[in-house]
Amino acid sequence: MKALILGGARSGKTTYALNMAEALRLECLYIATATAEDEEMKLRIAHHKAERGAHWRLIEESIALPRLLMKENSADSIILVDCLTLWLSNLICSGRDYNAMSDALIQSVKQAARPVIFVSNEVGLGIVPDNALAREFRDAQGRLNQKMAEICDQVIFMVAGIPMKLKG
Repeated sequence: MKALILGGARSGKTTYALNMAEALRLECLYIATATAEDEEMKLRIAHHKAERGAHWRLIEESIALPRLLMKENSADSIILVDCLTLWLSNLICSGRDYNAMSDALIQSVKQAARPVIFVSNEVGLGIVPDNALAREFRDAQGRLNQKMAEICDQVIFMVAGIPMKLKG
């Protein structure tokens, strides 16, 4: 099972993904892509840690997600990646080849032996950004979400805490 949980900010994506993963009653691995660059982000990370509880194993990986998914490829547990939006932002801000890394991610997901749930923001529903970097990010995120939706068995779109099943 491969699932993609999409939605806007504070739409309930992570809570839904956590509940979905825990319902499988497998060992749970949470891969966090966020980096604590400022106090506000530290508070967000602390909130997510409290939300998921101590029974989750945690790996923090902001860049090498495809390699980590290949390494953590055991069928007796589930991986929750939160989130692809921050991962892509990390790639762009660090000057990495995000197209090549996105392709590598797709390949690692196709080869994954265990269930994987991905959380990602839908960033293309608002206004057109006023600068080139923001437009580049929006477009890259849209393309990554499309590729992930294509290979995932389930795609859920969250709106105000309500899941809308798009696929699966």
